[in-house]
Amino acid sequence: VQLQASGGGLVQAGGSLRLSCSASGTIFSIEFMGWYRQAPGKERELVATQSSGGSTNIADSVKGRFTISRDNAKKTVSLQMNSLKPEDTAVYYCNAVIRTSVVNSAGIYWGKGTQVTVSS
Repeated sequence: VQLQASGGGLVQAGGSLRLSCSASGTIFSIEFMGWYRQAPGKERELVATQSSGGSTNIADSVKGRFTISRDNAKKTVSLQMNSLKPEDTAVYYCNAVIRTSVVNSAGIYWGKGTQVTVSS
């Protein structure tokens, strides 16, 4: 299983970016798919995740500014980030909880991070 993320970059405060992530490989089901981030000197933290049924968990720090969306058929997840702030600067990681077969337990998978830098 591989998670391929794209869409990071440099943006001014108040601007927008969109991150996308696609899953590939032997996949039976994707139970959760979403994004975490890690700023320099800080622990990795949840940004937003969405279950296969559509339930969403979004960090309070980004509520109202970030929107997560999934396409279950395409095995993709996107994060629309609006009104970006310098404190949103971090490496963003795509994350998914995936079952590779009907008999296997779900495993946690991570994509390579993509840098998001917000200048003031």
